[in-house]
Amino acid sequence: MTATLEAPASVPGPDDAEPPHPRRPAPAQLARWQDPRPLLGWLMTAFVTLVAGFTRFWALGSPPGANTVPKNGMLFDEVYYAVEAQELLRYGYEDNRGYMFVVHPPLGKWLIAASEWLVGGRDSTENLTNSLGWRIAPAVVGTLVVVLVARTVRRMMHSNLFGGVAGLLMALEGLSVVLSRTAILDIFLQFFVVAAFAALVVDRDAMRARLAGLVADGVDLAAGTPSLGPRPWRLVGGVMLGLSCAVKWSASSFLVLFVIMSLVWDRAAFRSAGVRHPTATWAHRSLVPAVGSLVVAPIAAYLFTWLGWFTGENSWNRHWADTHSSTTHSYFGRLDFWFGWIPGPIRSLAAYHLDAYRFHEQLDSPHSYQSNPWSWLVLGRPVDFYYNGAEKTCGAKDCSREVLLIGTPLLWWAFVPMLLWLAWHWFSTRDWRAGAVWFAFAAGWLVWFQNLDRTMFLFYMAPLVPFLVIGLTLALGVMWGPAVPVAGAAPPARAHAARRRRLWGAAGVAGYLALVVADFAWMWPIFTGGLLTYDDWHAHMWLPSWV
Repeated sequence: MTATLEAPASVPGPDDAEPPHPRRPAPAQLARWQDPRPLLGWLMTAFVTLVAGFTRFWALGSPPGANTVPKNGMLFDEVYYAVEAQELLRYGYEDNRGYMFVVHPPLGKWLIAASEWLVGGRDSTENLTNSLGWRIAPAVVGTLVVVLVARTVRRMMHSNLFGGVAGLLMALEGLSVVLSRTAILDIFLQFFVVAAFAALVVDRDAMRARLAGLVADGVDLAAGTPSLGPRPWRLVGGVMLGLSCAVKWSASSFLVLFVIMSLVWDRAAFRSAGVRHPTATWAHRSLVPAVGSLVVAPIAAYLFTWLGWFTGENSWNRHWADTHSSTTHSYFGRLDFWFGWIPGPIRSLAAYHLDAYRFHEQLDSPHSYQSNPWSWLVLGRPVDFYYNGAEKTCGAKDCSREVLLIGTPLLWWAFVPMLLWLAWHWFSTRDWRAGAVWFAFAAGWLVWFQNLDRTMFLFYMAPLVPFLVIGLTLALGVMWGPAVPVAGAAPPARAHAARRRRLWGAAGVAGYLALVVADFAWMWPIFTGGLLTYDDWHAHMWLPSWV
């Protein structure tokens, strides 16, 4: 019997495998920008950082007229914050009961305290003597703001050039320069607000890149999206928002609107990815997870900065809850009745906050340099941090030396027309970048109109300035014009018109930047307390309200 040999079953080889599914192109709105020249971006960043470092650190520890400035060379409100920072180093909490309880959260003063600890500067009687000690932290943070603005605009505009333009404008912005050279809180507020915005922009790009990857892999997103995984940059943004509130409570308006803005960006991303019911997907995949990163994290970060107050037995109002129960006849009694289950230290801190809030609401004492929000955008009333007309070493009969808190005029006076153009641009193009600038502007400016009787100052604009610079850079980008079509991609006449349009646009941008640089150089002595003849000083006072 002969065995029948059957042909062996064929084994699939590499040539028989099914070809992989081609990756689908993701919607353009979700595509991640790939910088073709990242080294150029870092060179631009390094350049503007050097400019910012020079303008903020030059002669930082040598206050003008140190022998005539009261309180060992302290300028303006340094008499409060440098002293409170030293108290934090000694006790872990502020003990400034000589004049009133402390009405601002401690984080900004902790940062000043860190540089005081680093440099030193106390004599045997605990008096502060080294102005460099309390000014290093503001200068470092002010320089970092320039870096953040440059890198954020580079990402938003997909342009190393305009990232550098934004960084340069920020480095030469006078109000930020003066605040970076003075130990008061507003430069720290500016930093943490900008850092929060920058982190949320990175989170926006990362979230859209994940959706783009799902689309490219062939995942059908019409019915919804799978889990998008952790979002560390959103968490960073939430922490930065909490820390900004730990500098000044005015950051709370940024917290609210930035949370809304981030969530709006998420829903727009789901729509761009083709999700059939973007709102339902947004509620499940974005809104619920955001509670941790944009609500819990900011609160935790804020409370952490009060750790010294919690541990200090003699810190202001620390034991309020021990002596105020629901039966105590005080204006806190009803609150204690409803919230008595909350741990005593937290209730004590809440009582402290209520006292501080009422102080701010009732702060209407007249001040010679107060101003209202309407005048801030046009530099209606700058703040005199220091003036000395007694020196006689300038070569003239009368001399003047001043540190004036004022923005670079030719930069600031472009803000109002920029905002009007930006509103039209947002309405006509739905450009998310224009919307982001307007969100930030509304958060930082409109909040001050709720109580116009309150004593207010120009430096309340500090956290707004970087966003106005971003908006101005967007306008300069439009002025520059679109890219010139490559050869053969457009009719010669059209390519020639585009080339000419871009040439004129580049000339306009360069001309404006040259004016800002020249204006900053002209105002430099006023920003830093340079010695001038009286006539030269008066020539810098362009408006009567500046005197």
